[in-house]
Amino acid sequence: MVEKIIPLKDISLVDFLGVENRNIKEISLSFPNSKIVARGNELRIQGNRPELLHINEIINLLLEHYNRYGSVSVEDVRSYIEQDADMISQARQKDENLVYGIQGTPIRAKTPNQRELVEAAANNDVVFALGPAGTGKTYIAVALAVRALKNKQVKKIIITRPAVEAGESLGFLPGDMKEKIDPYLRPIYDALADMIAPEKLKFYQDTNVIEIAPIAYMRGRTLSSAFVLLDEAQNTTTMQLKMFLTRLGIDSKMIITGDMTQVDLPRNVSSGLAQTVKILRNINGVAVVELSGKDVVRHKLVRHIITAYESLEDQMAQKSEEAKEAIIKESRENRAKKQKDRENAFDKLKHKNDSEEE
Repeated sequence: MVEKIIPLKDISLVDFLGVENRNIKEISLSFPNSKIVARGNELRIQGNRPELLHINEIINLLLEHYNRYGSVSVEDVRSYIEQDADMISQARQKDENLVYGIQGTPIRAKTPNQRELVEAAANNDVVFALGPAGTGKTYIAVALAVRALKNKQVKKIIITRPAVEAGESLGFLPGDMKEKIDPYLRPIYDALADMIAPEKLKFYQDTNVIEIAPIAYMRGRTLSSAFVLLDEAQNTTTMQLKMFLTRLGIDSKMIITGDMTQVDLPRNVSSGLAQTVKILRNINGVAVVELSGKDVVRHKLVRHIITAYESLEDQMAQKSEEAKEAIIKESRENRAKKQKDRENAFDKLKHKNDSEEE
């Protein structure tokens, strides 16, 4: 029997442990051979070494989750428990803090697919990060860009996205260019504000070290020594994406994020993201990372909502496939029937001719 004591300093015990320690009870249900007790500002864990190490990893991940989001739900606990012990251990060994938040909180990939995104960005110059809202794809992309800037791997960060939701040209919106596009980039600004002190962030923007511009303003440029992020790429056309991707210059990286379930383009305009990914997926230097509901780090209900929609989409795809198979089967049966009718007609005609000859 091995014992481990984990101090719980400077945190709200109710927000971390849950009401009546329900988060700890949830962990205990998955590890019946171990004992977890909350005493004052510490946790005491007793059990065999493999289980204790697994529990310790889960607690550490939950502490990181709490430091970032301010609370831990039972659903969060279950999400971390579902990860295999070896996978968690290996992932943590591979993990590195991307950047530190303005409060000193380490920002790192939290899920296997988020870690895959980090690795893909390290090994490729163009990365597509696809997945539903709340999976952290944009947040991780911003963290990677900020890290590259702080490490002097790039000279600037360029952030762009289409602004189609307004239903009108940017030229008719009030304000200068920054004011026109700002509302559409709020998630990215929030992420930047988590990672860069306000004064420095303002300085970076004033000096164009961090540049914000609509995708149309990328035309004709060569983006060198830059970390370029295109957000909401599902709202771009194939030609827009081609134009954007061919802006890539020396010593630059691009991350393109998108969610194919949230296309806001007019009905007569097709999204170019799916086609572009299909065309470029197998090119050396291009990576595609797909995130899912399992990567959601928002309210616990968001994961269930996304899972429900994914299930519906699977059902619709299955019904569509079944309908297609039914049409093919009916077409084959009709062709077979017509062929049989022709053969019968030929036999009747032949029989009639034979009778007349006799």
